[in-house]
Amino acid sequence: MPRPRLCRRIRFQPTATYFKPQGIPMRQLEVIELTAEEAEALRLKNIKGLEQMKAAKIMNTSQSTFQRILASAYKKITIAIIEGKAIRIIK
Repeated sequence: MPRPRLCRRIRFQPTATYFKPQGIPMRQLEVIELTAEEAEALRLKNIKGLEQMKAAKIMNTSQSTFQRILASAYKKITIAIIEGKAIRIIK
């Protein structure tokens, strides 16, 4: 039985929750879902410029878990950009 998940702090509420390639109708696109945790990790690391240890502490998680969340977010965004898919941020 896996360990229960810790309650991670998310201090970011995006105003836009969908991003898509220009000129392609939404009904023709596959959607990649980015979690609120992943969006928060990206915000802390790339916009706020925090080190992983400090960002992990803010999110109330370990540095290794923060790294996994960040790697997952990077992979999803890369797939969406390279393969022309939409991105949806879910809460």
